[in-house]
Amino acid sequence: MSQLIAIGRLRTGPEADLFARYNARLRPPLAVTELPEGRGSAAEVKRREGEALLRAVPANAFAVALDLGGEAPDSLRLATLVGRWRESGRALCFLIGGAEGLDAPVLARADAVLSLGPMTWPHFLVRPMLAEQLFRAQAIMTGHPYHRAGRP
Repeated sequence: MSQLIAIGRLRTGPEADLFARYNARLRPPLAVTELPEGRGSAAEVKRREGEALLRAVPANAFAVALDLGGEAPDSLRLATLVGRWRESGRALCFLIGGAEGLDAPVLARADAVLSLGPMTWPHFLVRPMLAEQLFRAQAIMTGHPYHRAGRP
């Protein structure tokens, strides 16, 4: 089982539709847990959201934090990584923080830290981008022609 644990609610709209489209293609689809955004100063928000994320991660889960400082693999490398993570036999959880990013204890708990590249992305776009890349990784692992290596 794979799970997406994210700060904030993805509101109805094209981003939610795109996430739903790719998530429906995943086998199995990501179970989604949305946590409320924190309140207070930036540091307090980051701490509170981090605590909420850590509470939501199942005890023995393989946690993958999405963070700008993480590894930014190409699609073929991501497919290899996802295959390894699934072979661990542990539930796979992807963690997306809020606007202030992930608190240090969340990054310390993570078994892997993944970046979608050096650019900063709005959180409402991260979910569909992650779902599409996980679908692409799944296609690569199963030999489906969706991914066309070497093409822009």
